[in-house]
Amino acid sequence: GMEHKNCYFANSIIFSLQIFLGALAFSFFAKGFSGSYMKSMSSQIERRFEISSSIVGIIDGSFEIGNLMIMVLVSYLGPRVHRPKIIAVGCLIMSAGAFLSVMPQFLMGRYNYERITVSVDNSSKSVSACSPTSSEGPAVTDATETLSTMINADCEKTTNSYLWLFVLVGNLLRGIGEAPIMPLGVSYIDDFSKEENSAFYIGLVRSSGMFGPTLGFLLGSFCASLWVDVGAVDVDAISINPKDSRWVGAWWLGLLICGTVNFIASLPFWFLPYSLPKEGENENLKISHLSVQGDHCKIDTPAQPQLKFSEAAKDFLPALRKLFGNPVFVVFIFLTILQYNSLVGIITYEPKFMEQQFNVSVAKAIFLIGVILLPVTILGMFLGGFLIKKFKLHITEMTKFACVTFIVAYLLNLLYFACSCEALQVAGLTGVGCKRSVGNVFCNAECNCKVDQWDPVCGDNGITYMTACFAGCKSSSGTGRNMVFHNCSCVQGQGLGLGNSSAVLGQCQRESCTKVFPYFLALQTACAFFLALGGTPTYMIMFRDHVMRIFFPGGLPAPIYFGALIDKTCLKWGTKSCGGSGSCRVYDTKEFRNVYLGLIAGLRAGCCLLYLVLSVLIMKRFKPDGKEMTDIKNAERSASKELDTANKREILPGSRTSEESEETYM
Repeated sequence: GMEHKNCYFANSIIFSLQIFLGALAFSFFAKGFSGSYMKSMSSQIERRFEISSSIVGIIDGSFEIGNLMIMVLVSYLGPRVHRPKIIAVGCLIMSAGAFLSVMPQFLMGRYNYERITVSVDNSSKSVSACSPTSSEGPAVTDATETLSTMINADCEKTTNSYLWLFVLVGNLLRGIGEAPIMPLGVSYIDDFSKEENSAFYIGLVRSSGMFGPTLGFLLGSFCASLWVDVGAVDVDAISINPKDSRWVGAWWLGLLICGTVNFIASLPFWFLPYSLPKEGENENLKISHLSVQGDHCKIDTPAQPQLKFSEAAKDFLPALRKLFGNPVFVVFIFLTILQYNSLVGIITYEPKFMEQQFNVSVAKAIFLIGVILLPVTILGMFLGGFLIKKFKLHITEMTKFACVTFIVAYLLNLLYFACSCEALQVAGLTGVGCKRSVGNVFCNAECNCKVDQWDPVCGDNGITYMTACFAGCKSSSGTGRNMVFHNCSCVQGQGLGLGNSSAVLGQCQRESCTKVFPYFLALQTACAFFLALGGTPTYMIMFRDHVMRIFFPGGLPAPIYFGALIDKTCLKWGTKSCGGSGSCRVYDTKEFRNVYLGLIAGLRAGCCLLYLVLSVLIMKRFKPDGKEMTDIKNAERSASKELDTANKREILPGSRTSEESEETYM
């Protein structure tokens, strides 16, 4: 009697599919959320650890490496493991990765941003940035000495230089943990849902996961606008604002939230069974289906073939050889890799580009990406999938559609170059000199300025000076970020008369750039929409996910070479408290723009070419003759036969219409 009761309990397993779908949707949300948050924090991490953009690119790429190591393994162990438990472990590993990345915040101590020492005149509150050694003698040297000893003490206390490795390893763990979620989740749904429902379920899970990236960017924007040591430091005493390139946001705060969300995502999976009765069989699930073996309750599911890994690998290589013998596939792979590279480069460095070009704070740039660009991309993807279904486009038509939309996006992309505005002028760095008109002497000659400092002030003449000392400022009023420097010899030297020789803290605001920014944003939104509309989703129909995934490390080097080339356009590197160069403080705006937009345009030009080649190849292969082209299912089937991979199942349109790169990256 007792055993029978236990076995009837098996009926409740039928609800498990719904629970699994809910849990999987939340885990998709969690990985998108933490992935995009990490992406949005790259410039904060760059500044906090004082590293160059190419190292940020390497930290970024570690996620991909972790992902790839596991992905190949997971694809072959597939149904032979306890899938819900493996997914649970994956979520836990992602959570651990996020918590590990936070560690440096608690090991590093406070963030001291670079600023110059000013000699304070005892009689008044006024400060002089320019300190001629002759007049003030030992007092100043004492001050400077104490400062330098203080800095050295700071150095011995913390070996900050390699703490970014924590973030790298945390990111690697996030990649490892994320790998099993999608393939195992999708195959679990495939195995235990009705044939006709599985595409719908998978679409549902994916689209609910798309809220993750948007919320991740919103959280990123919020954290970037808080000071890094929030709660431990009096924020009013900080003399820089979030637009400053020395500003560091509370990058660690959001990581704690990401870690928690990933931890919660793992919980439901521990309680889900190894296998479920196939959906729809529950109506005729009689006792005959349940064989009672002692205390154990067993639902007879068709036994999974126990494939060994070596055998799977044996199947895999011929399948791959066959694929590479197929020109359509080869062109498609290269196309995807190029497209993925441009996408990854954009997602990684877009906030930095907006900040440097258009004078917006990183926090605002991240916010706009999350609120405008991502939703528009998602809209484009859904609309693309909808159009294909509605008009039952077959393969040749889909290719033409993708080709046309991509070329439209590319032409819009070229208009970016028109959205230019005045370059930032920094005295001594961008060809604006510090020479006085009279006698060709440097206007700050008597000030003994340290060359390697960066604490910029903006003169009334619209020129930025590296420090108040470089502007030759003799006095000041106000405190904190409202400090104003007066009678600055360099500012008045520009022919504006003597009255107007003051300077304020921070780089000069470039008005024309702020005006151009909305146009740039509109253009970018249109571009993102067209890219998503006809992007890879249309082709993803032709392939099983993980076959493609093997080629995605093609996107791995993107952040690294983008970062290295962006570093080349740096005008002024920061100095760390221990000496040595830190992260870039100011870029040559024109150069940066040409390098960044040029790289993207170059990669996409390659894509355009390959799209045209692909269209020609596919139109040759599927000549519209007779009935078979009228039915999209047949077209799909013939495509699947052409590209027969280790997986034999065809995929319905709409089931995997989200761009794989969106999946891994955001």
